[in-house]
Amino acid sequence: MKLEEILIPKVQEAVKDLYGIEITAEQVQFQKTRAEFEGDITLVVFPFVKAARKAPAQVAQEVGEKLLEQGTKNQEQGLIEKFNAVQGFLNLSIAQSYWIEQLQEIAQNDSFGQLSRLSPDSPIASSPKKPLMMVEYSSPNTNKPLHLGHVRNNLLGYSIAKIQEANGWNVVKTNIVNDRGIHICKSMLAWQKFGNGETPENSGKKGDHLIGDYYVRFDVEYKAQIKELMAGGMDEETAKKEAPLIKEAQAMLVKWEQNDPEVRALWQKMNEWVYAGFDETYKQMGVGFDKIYYESDTYLVGKGEVERGLAKGDFYRREDGSVWADLAQNGLDEKLLLRADGTSVYMTQDIGTAKLRFEDYPIDKMVYVVGNEQEYHFKVLSILLDRLGFPFGKELVHFSYGMVELPNGKMKSREGTVVDADDLMAQMIADAKEISKDKVNTLPDITEEEANEIARMVGLGALKYFILKVDPRKNMLFNPEESIDFNGNTGPFIQYTYARIQSVLRKAESLSPLALSPLALSPKELALIQRLVDYPAAVRQAGDEFSPAVIANYAYSLACDFNSFYHDHSILNEADAEKRALRLVLAQTVAKVIKNAMSLLGIEVPNRM
Repeated sequence: MKLEEILIPKVQEAVKDLYGIEITAEQVQFQKTRAEFEGDITLVVFPFVKAARKAPAQVAQEVGEKLLEQGTKNQEQGLIEKFNAVQGFLNLSIAQSYWIEQLQEIAQNDSFGQLSRLSPDSPIASSPKKPLMMVEYSSPNTNKPLHLGHVRNNLLGYSIAKIQEANGWNVVKTNIVNDRGIHICKSMLAWQKFGNGETPENSGKKGDHLIGDYYVRFDVEYKAQIKELMAGGMDEETAKKEAPLIKEAQAMLVKWEQNDPEVRALWQKMNEWVYAGFDETYKQMGVGFDKIYYESDTYLVGKGEVERGLAKGDFYRREDGSVWADLAQNGLDEKLLLRADGTSVYMTQDIGTAKLRFEDYPIDKMVYVVGNEQEYHFKVLSILLDRLGFPFGKELVHFSYGMVELPNGKMKSREGTVVDADDLMAQMIADAKEISKDKVNTLPDITEEEANEIARMVGLGALKYFILKVDPRKNMLFNPEESIDFNGNTGPFIQYTYARIQSVLRKAESLSPLALSPLALSPKELALIQRLVDYPAAVRQAGDEFSPAVIANYAYSLACDFNSFYHDHSILNEADAEKRALRLVLAQTVAKVIKNAMSLLGIEVPNRM
């Protein structure tokens, strides 16, 4: 039972005995004791000062004395040892025996930190069924490989799904693949014109890389045509519209929507190459999905909904045949839903995808993990779904995150200036192998296979942690060199702490386990236990805020606390058997919580480094 849950009825009883008033559990407010004061937890007495008709400092003093008196009366002197009152704040010092009991419970609970229910104020917390959350992330286009921006998206989406599962949700991880549209046709057309039959097999390239090369090639040739037209006297805007390549790509899109067999066959072949490449990238990244939707399957459903809305008068058609939504009543602009040639836009697809998803699953909460440049899009999507009569329209959550920036500016995939996800992961693993070789090579009986596996864990752990430790709503600058440092707030530092503990535990295998005895804890032992106790609260906060950064920084703080403790206290060489037993349990429990916390970030921890 949480300390607050134990103390609430005691405070209620004390206030009733002292002042004859009944207070609710909500009126009993606790906070962490400030560092400059002695104590483990602080009771805020202001909520019942008025009813007590006394000064805050006096109420705090009297309640503290009554809590000590309760302990004496009920023979529970083990819980509150002492107190100090500062104005309207009552700082309580909790007996060390309580913290040792907490350590024992955590050590024996393999699912510690996995919350069995949602917070009581959740609208579906009392539902008899386990609530279902769908988390959409990744959303790649089949005209290019995944890049650094996708890395942040995938890592955030996967971690959010893991954290929400730990908070009691049944989570469906989903992906919408943008496999149709003008951008896809650009790659197809470039391959058709300049590919000379190149395939992943005969080129040795991953399929997504191959197709991405032709997307870049289209842009190069397109710009050359624009330049040529402008040299002939045409203005730039007209040249962009009249360039033969863009006209051919637009014509190909119309043919695709008309189910032209030749265009469809080429589209299917090239998409299969891309999907095989994506699968390799996702596997290396350590992320996955429970359900994948494809825009080519959902856009027609969306078009049908737009036509239904048009018939109802929710939308209107312009003279050129395009269909629009007037959002003036919502304080927004007009939104294009169908182009003049009848082709759909992203909004159309998202309407269809949302409808299919809610038909497929009993979703209680739908979360879109999409960059903050799409905030307007999802605001409009929510309005349009609500206007179309879907009850889930207003409940959509856009998890808006900041962009990953580079020292030399933003990425532009059409110009080939992206940081490729595959190249990035390979470089991180290579860097980890180089940086850690002196440490790894000293391990007894190390094989090349194990060394490579350690390098993989460390390299990817460095990448994931560096990205996830940042507040997801902020833009960030990715620094590979800083991320792989074995000191400071990094993944490798936390991984090394875990490996260090495993080394201690392996050496302690011959020691007989002892039941923990009530001992006098040192300040650093006590601080470490209290940090462990805080883990479920960190999991809950991360779930409430949709923030893997909360877990990342908790794991770092726990690792720091352990290393500080380890620096000052011997474990294996401790002569007192009871102290040695407690410290071994403490080390083992810290390792377990580190591993569990890092797993919520999708990060593996090696047993030795």
